[in-house]
Amino acid sequence: MADPAPDAASISWPEVCERRLTRQGLSVPLVGATPADVVTAMCGAHAQVMPAAELSVGLRLADGTRAAVSDALWTDRSLVKTYGPRGTVHLLPAVDLPIWHAALSAVPVPDFDRLLTADQAMAVAEAIGTALATAELTVDELGDQVIAATGLWAADPVMPAFGGMWPRWRKAIGYAAHRGLLCFGQARGRRVTYVNPRRWLPAYREFDEATSVHELITRYLRTYGPASPAHFARWLGAPPRWAADRFESMAGALEPVLLDGEVLWQLAEETWPAPAYPPPVDEGVRLLPYFDAYVVGSYPRELLFPGLAGRRALARGQAGNFPVLALDGCVAGLWHHRRSGTQVRITVEAFTRLTRSQRSALSSQAERVGQVLGAEPQLTLGPVRIGPHA
Repeated sequence: MADPAPDAASISWPEVCERRLTRQGLSVPLVGATPADVVTAMCGAHAQVMPAAELSVGLRLADGTRAAVSDALWTDRSLVKTYGPRGTVHLLPAVDLPIWHAALSAVPVPDFDRLLTADQAMAVAEAIGTALATAELTVDELGDQVIAATGLWAADPVMPAFGGMWPRWRKAIGYAAHRGLLCFGQARGRRVTYVNPRRWLPAYREFDEATSVHELITRYLRTYGPASPAHFARWLGAPPRWAADRFESMAGALEPVLLDGEVLWQLAEETWPAPAYPPPVDEGVRLLPYFDAYVVGSYPRELLFPGLAGRRALARGQAGNFPVLALDGCVAGLWHHRRSGTQVRITVEAFTRLTRSQRSALSSQAERVGQVLGAEPQLTLGPVRIGPHA
């Protein structure tokens, strides 16, 4: 990006946190919103751990529950489970799926670690799209059809996974999903199924890649801004130079601001100081589950995870691998929950001494977690000894 204007506004970290928390429904839950509305506001919900995704979405709704999120996914189909930013499993709004596909397809194809050439990846993706056009298939059923369509090379067990080796073709599953040819179907018992999203979305239509990338940057900055091109690249899983070029192409729609002396970018329509937002409920105390979008999408990390939080709640610099306690938008502890019958036992370790009002708010948050999970909460303050989730 070009050098910022000398009169770029200086903003404070608390102002940034307040705006991000409000727009995601974490400061005040989004009354009258649907799960799809919430996922739109989050720019996607990380769903590698599905119960955590349901909790992330449910906590942002005034009366959200895991069941409501599940209904949106499998009954209403207003949400779709697929591979999103960084090639990880996400919930995305069905109505926005074509825009996501176009934007993700525009990201330069990653190195396939010599397991697949670009031509082989394309061949596998086309075979996946054809196989799923008429049926929901398990991974084994899909593999049989892909191998039959492409050749025995696709069956070579060369992809390390969970102590074993997967066939070569599975390296291209995310590639196919980003091109709109695959998403998750409803499970058959414990077995995952896949489907072509066009079967579920008859109004699906293609979008221009460049326009869709600009739209995704706009949405990211509206939710997580101000941010740098490097922040966007890390969130999306894109090459930094590619992201910088995309920001440069939107120069007229962006403006620079200074956060602790660092140049960041926001939408030109934003104003500082920020408009007055409703005061946060529960004293700004939040229990955020694994891979919650707020911690994964927010930068700078050193401000989001100050001091001890950076040492205890990041995994080699990666956010989301631990459930965290947040105070006014900053990570200030860890927590863990364990379901036992109709009860859920919640243990919270704060990295700072909590005030009486914060402890009361924490109890309210535990109640809210219990409501979303459909269980009676039991809250304990004490050490949390869990390793990072992979």
